[in-house]
Amino acid sequence: MPVEGFEPYAPEDAALYDRRRWWLGLTWGDLLDKAADLYPDKVGLVDDTHRFTLGQVRERTDRLAVGFMGLGIAPRDFVLVQIPNWHEYVFAFFALQKIGAIPVLLIARHGLAEIKHVCSLTHPVAWIGPCQYRNTDLLSILGEVKREAESLKTLISVRSGATPDVLSLEGIMERTKPTTADIQALDERRPDPMEVSMILLTGGTTGLPKAVPRTHNDYIANVEYHSRAWEISMDDVLLTVAPVSHAQGMHNGVGSAFFNFAKYVISDSTDPKDICKVIEREKVTAFPTVPAVVQRIVDMDDLKSFDLSSLRKIYSGGALSTPELVRSVYDRIGCKFVNAFGSSEGTAAMTRLGADLETICTTVGKKDCPYTRIKFLDQYEQEVEQGREGELCAKGPTIFSGYFKSAEDNKKTFTKDGFFKTGDLAKIDASGIITITGRIKETILRGGETISAVAIERLIASHPAVRGVAVIGMPDRALGERICAYVALNEGSSLTFEALISHLRGKGASVLQLPERVEFIEAIPLTKVGKVDKKVLKEDIGKKLGQA
Repeated sequence: MPVEGFEPYAPEDAALYDRRRWWLGLTWGDLLDKAADLYPDKVGLVDDTHRFTLGQVRERTDRLAVGFMGLGIAPRDFVLVQIPNWHEYVFAFFALQKIGAIPVLLIARHGLAEIKHVCSLTHPVAWIGPCQYRNTDLLSILGEVKREAESLKTLISVRSGATPDVLSLEGIMERTKPTTADIQALDERRPDPMEVSMILLTGGTTGLPKAVPRTHNDYIANVEYHSRAWEISMDDVLLTVAPVSHAQGMHNGVGSAFFNFAKYVISDSTDPKDICKVIEREKVTAFPTVPAVVQRIVDMDDLKSFDLSSLRKIYSGGALSTPELVRSVYDRIGCKFVNAFGSSEGTAAMTRLGADLETICTTVGKKDCPYTRIKFLDQYEQEVEQGREGELCAKGPTIFSGYFKSAEDNKKTFTKDGFFKTGDLAKIDASGIITITGRIKETILRGGETISAVAIERLIASHPAVRGVAVIGMPDRALGERICAYVALNEGSSLTFEALISHLRGKGASVLQLPERVEFIEAIPLTKVGKVDKKVLKEDIGKKLGQA
């Protein structure tokens, strides 16, 4: 029986994907066990503090999984996982997979509003993460969440120690000594590959993250074909510095490494010098990341002081990679560049390692999975001619089947014949190469993060001095876009940038929702039909920034 709120695949589609072996019938736990069985002594996981062989990763994961069972975490129970780029994330993720629980993957920057929303959807039984992460007091946030989330009974700290109200992940692992009976019980908890394996979160135009359920079958297929497209093998050393719990961190990092028996390195710093030190120390060969991080690296004055000769390929997705950025990678680093397009929902394309520079600079290459069907539709859902712009839509073994508990939204998001409407405008040429031309969605892409403009507008509008507001993405060389708010004030009112930010923080806005620039104007411009004219505002900010 499917998890309530999960939209199952159409029987005929599932039968096709299974029959043709586009789905492998593996679980995430199977991936770890297979890697450890084949190469138990190979170093498989490295973070900023520790390194582990694949055998050690499995041994610690199994201890944690048995400990989770002892806590009463049951199959299909949802568990919030909010661990940064630390090795404990990998242990917790695989342990939950092995017992058939469903991790809900948060990032450390998710705040009160996002966590409350996710709890209302999934009713989690537990949360795992650090009590304090940098400047964020996650334990205080969780205390407030628990007052409303009755299901949330268990808090498990990472690198924070135990208290009377909070368990310790390290303590659970240390005191759990699995017996033969425990391992047998763990084997019996192996989920069906058609079960929901995780909930990914993605930015939504409504302001709160959408929950993207992925089964073992469809997401492991996503991992397989995506890693094949940029030729990941067991000889690679993969590095993740973007949040490991994001879609890119999962399918290009955790998934790709353990599926292909590669060495996986995670770092909790996005400082370019720290990244270069890790590449040099671990002999990193493959680096999936976002354009903003690549830009910081190529802009370093002392880049040549680091030995990056091991780095063979950089994969960049999540935002636009400009031709200038691509060329600077070839000039300053000397490795290959993969220009990619992807989503938590599974739609993905990328340039290949042998592509010419013009293709890499101006397109996102071809679809990653040969069995994904794509088409381009106009506003009436009619397929456009090849070479013309339309909304990119996709269906196949790597594409999800619908947002969690969002029946009405799914009706709008999928075509009548089951194609996922990405909200991205694109065109395709005769050779299958895709060019992204724009976005339908009202979102901002900041350094790989998808941020809702509508959510920020609602928060700003709650200030008593504000008469009107419009939030747009302003172009930024490093991050792709930054958040700019145009604000019209009530007559006689005054407001400063600092006061507005303070108000937003008081309303529970996350770091991702704080504008980086505010333009105070007399009135918000409107179109002829009375809608906010964001095209005018984008032109205005472009002129102010001196950009076309």
